[in-house]
Amino acid sequence: MIGEITMAIAMILAGGYGKRLRPLTLEVPKPLVKVGEKSVIEYQIEWLKYYGFDEIVVLAGYLKEKIIEHLGSGSKYGVTITYVVEDEPLGTGGALKNAGSILRRNEIVVVVNGDVITNLDPRKLVEDVKSRELVATIAAVPLRSPYGILSIDEENRLIVDFKEKPILYEYWINGGVYAFTPEIVDYLPEYGDIEKTAFPELANNNKLGVVKYTTPPYYWKSIDTHKDLEEASKELQAIGGLLGSLSEK
Repeated sequence: MIGEITMAIAMILAGGYGKRLRPLTLEVPKPLVKVGEKSVIEYQIEWLKYYGFDEIVVLAGYLKEKIIEHLGSGSKYGVTITYVVEDEPLGTGGALKNAGSILRRNEIVVVVNGDVITNLDPRKLVEDVKSRELVATIAAVPLRSPYGILSIDEENRLIVDFKEKPILYEYWINGGVYAFTPEIVDYLPEYGDIEKTAFPELANNNKLGVVKYTTPPYYWKSIDTHKDLEEASKELQAIGGLLGSLSEK
């Protein structure tokens, strides 16, 4: 049962440039960009704390001083925050490798990309990676179409249905939330992204698990563009905040 698992610590990958959010990210690091009343990383801290993760490690790079200044020790959020910084861009895999000593001394580490706002239950990832003796488990979420989908009649002359940006449950994407065992360090590159290096190798060796999360009831949004910011602000307001769509813990 999930409640019987010894809780892991969490890491937030917060080193990216956020180029598609410029000019906002010329002076503000992407994790500190506001979505409504809170920054992306503050939503993440709120979410992690809700599920019992009170020890968080922020892997910071671009404009790291502003992230450290804003979050501090984490006491104002009711958590403990420490930092591992990179002096040059390392990619997601390299950033994790840079934090290898922390990964090695913890039984399980939950990791989230710094541009994801979600309330999915990360304890399910911890349970999966531990119970099946995997190296890593990925959260998968259904693909939301960026476009309206047309249903066309057999004669290809009439539109019989129109769905505006539906969720496509036949397609699943990487949700940017992971659970890692210490063995992950052996697969991490010094430079480069984990999605292009470690994950393909783990998949080829049957060491990469997956947990599917249906949305709703969970909420998931990757903040990559200005349009994402606008959409996320409206969506979070509609569901009563990040945790508002959850009926129970």
